[in-house]
Amino acid sequence: MEKTLHGSPSSDTMKDDRFEEISDAEKAVLEGTVWRKLDIWVLPVCTMFYLLSFLDRSNIANARVAGMQTSLKMTNHQYSIALTMTYVPYIAAEFPSNLLLKYVGPRWMLPTMVTIWGLVATMQGVVKTYSGLLACRFFLGLMEGGLFPGLVLYMSFFYPRERLQIRVATFFASASLSGAFSGLLAAAIMNLNGKGGRPGWAWIFILEGIFTFLFGLTAFLLLPNSPCTARFLSTKERNYVMAKLKADGAVADDDRSDGFSWIEVIRCCQSIHVWLLAPVLFFLGTTLYGLAYFEPTIVAGLGYTGNKAQLMSAPPFAVAFVVSMITAVISDRYKCRGFILIFFSTCNLVGFIMFYASKSNHVRYGSLFLTISGSYCGAPPVITWVANNSAPHVRRATSVAIAFIMTNSGGILATWLLGSLSPAPDYKKATITFIIMSVGMVILSCTTLAYFWHQNRLKADRRQFSTPEEEPKGLGDKSAWFVYNL
Repeated sequence: MEKTLHGSPSSDTMKDDRFEEISDAEKAVLEGTVWRKLDIWVLPVCTMFYLLSFLDRSNIANARVAGMQTSLKMTNHQYSIALTMTYVPYIAAEFPSNLLLKYVGPRWMLPTMVTIWGLVATMQGVVKTYSGLLACRFFLGLMEGGLFPGLVLYMSFFYPRERLQIRVATFFASASLSGAFSGLLAAAIMNLNGKGGRPGWAWIFILEGIFTFLFGLTAFLLLPNSPCTARFLSTKERNYVMAKLKADGAVADDDRSDGFSWIEVIRCCQSIHVWLLAPVLFFLGTTLYGLAYFEPTIVAGLGYTGNKAQLMSAPPFAVAFVVSMITAVISDRYKCRGFILIFFSTCNLVGFIMFYASKSNHVRYGSLFLTISGSYCGAPPVITWVANNSAPHVRRATSVAIAFIMTNSGGILATWLLGSLSPAPDYKKATITFIIMSVGMVILSCTTLAYFWHQNRLKADRRQFSTPEEEPKGLGDKSAWFVYNL
């Protein structure tokens, strides 16, 4: 039988002798146990990290609706500068932090970032001037920058490729959940307006930031560095997980292959699929962060005001959360990352066309369900697609970092498109730009899918005339025995 490294490796692909010694009955028991343990101990912490990250970064939109812009005497132009100030250090931190993650240790690096940005997020509630807000946004971006790419990389230390998207989708769906939660929480916190001599918008930052700080401290006690150091796994369970990861190509057969190498960084930069998906990630980042930062303002422009605007901003994000989880299960089960991405890119396109073409506030509000679901549910498959199809470790770390650099660069554009370049409530220039980007996402996603399919055909032909032993070492995802996920 042909041996390949793909999403569902059969027993004959397992190269680890310790795995071969396990009986089929034991494998069945372990398969039902190890992933459940990881889902109990690792996944909830990662999910909470990202929920808090998105909440602390985007709750400025709720604070704006609650009166922050008026209180700090900010113009729309200055608001866009404040958002941009977050993204410059955010983007700069992504690549080096991803390369450092494995060597510093995730159990130290990730909780440290969360704890520090929790303090910074809290400080936003005590600023008295616009310049003070800018300083807070800079350090917030610096501390948060490495989190999402770090979490995707961290999850790939524990889960084989065919099990990764549902987990990535779980913690990324917390972003849409935070969008719904943020609006509801802001509406409740506004009742503290005037308490302690502080306005309601300040309490949004203070209470949410304090919670992040406390959770970051707690996480030091919870996160393992890798399956090999997970105290909640037995020795046999650790060996089983590592064998599955090696057979899947998620980790190398030896530590030296996963060690840092600039050659692997260069090879990643030469990967065609990384650059085919890079514009998709930029476009997706623009629409996603545009909606994250301006959806409460867009809703307010549809005739809702005050707490009503905060409450009405929640349902589109709640729907996106449910849809994201359903489609992640489908994507993992049928290994159809590309098709899911194409579907949600089309949802984006239809939603933005509805918003542009209609003058009805009801239709425009309905379009938010399509655009928010399209943006928030399209992110997990494309991020997982990049991670799944990059190996070994340094190549994967670099490709994931590039993915998030592109996504967050789109965030910078979004802050200006919907901020000062495209006036409310129609946002015509922004909406036309989003329509063009959505078309680009569909075209490039289809092109990438065709590229992977063609490469898999070529690899299948190569496998007919060679063996793994005859192939040069260190090819990573270029190996004939590494089958690209579609």
